[in-house]
Amino acid sequence: MEISHDIQEAAGAGLAFSVPLWAWVAFAGFVVAMLALDLGVVHRRDKAIPLRDAAMWSAIWVALAAVACMLTGIWHGRAVAELFATGYLLELSLSVDNLFVFLMIFSHFAVPEEYRHRALFWGIIGAVLFRVLFIVCGVELIQKFSWLIYIFSALLLYSGIKMFFREKEKIDFSKSKMMKLAGKTNRLTHGYRGHSFFAIENHRLCFTPLLLVVCIIEASDVVFAFDSVPAVIGVIPKNASSEVAMFIAITSNIFAILGLRSFFFVISEFMNSMRFVRFGLGVILVFVAVKFFCEETGWWHASTKFSLLFLLVVLIMSAMLSRAFPKKQKEDKKP
Repeated sequence: MEISHDIQEAAGAGLAFSVPLWAWVAFAGFVVAMLALDLGVVHRRDKAIPLRDAAMWSAIWVALAAVACMLTGIWHGRAVAELFATGYLLELSLSVDNLFVFLMIFSHFAVPEEYRHRALFWGIIGAVLFRVLFIVCGVELIQKFSWLIYIFSALLLYSGIKMFFREKEKIDFSKSKMMKLAGKTNRLTHGYRGHSFFAIENHRLCFTPLLLVVCIIEASDVVFAFDSVPAVIGVIPKNASSEVAMFIAITSNIFAILGLRSFFFVISEFMNSMRFVRFGLGVILVFVAVKFFCEETGWWHASTKFSLLFLLVVLIMSAMLSRAFPKKQKEDKKP
């Protein structure tokens, strides 16, 4: 039986192995258990999330991701562990852009502080399902139609360049299609009804603004997935088997997404001081686009270790520049 050069190369790099069913079941069980612990025990009562608690849970999620990275390394070697770390760091950094939009959504709909975690919780569950679907479809499509790599590269390049020129825009959610649809149904309650998504008004089943907020969070995450999913696929070496690509992309993505709820309450405190983070994200997207394209054409190969180091340097430099050159606050003009 003749073995292709790609498979031989992948086997040598430790990136061609079968992912057993128990690994998927164990990961799914872990995700379900953590979500149940989160909403059923830790955040059973509606309350505003203090910065200290958010920072503690952010650290816990990072620690859990580090443990998962270590276990993948023990399971199939350092190359796989480095790949997981790169995918996790990439998704976590690109998710910062999502958090800006989430903050605008909460501000626009005046979501009370005590209900924001619940809205993020249900929004994140939808994001997990969509990401899994997008990653599976993306990997399978690239395996069958390799020319899609050029389209993904162009999409990432466009998104990265757009980051350099995009100002911090304000989105008018009142003009969104979802708001117009909600208005046509005439079943939106006036004001919130605790943390409920539905309420009975005038003998009719109506939905509350909180459900509308969750739906808009879901819709915005689908838009962001068109950048982040090709990006995480782009950092996975071409010689990796489809099973490895799916497992690494899905697990690293979901670990990053599950920690977003805690990171939101931490980062929202420092949104105004993250001046150069947007430029850093643009550099990262351009880098992944170039890497994706060059590896397909054979012009250049960036190792996983180099990609991980590059991401770390860009993120650290963005944070340092933001701290060294903070954005000047506009002074209120006196009448």
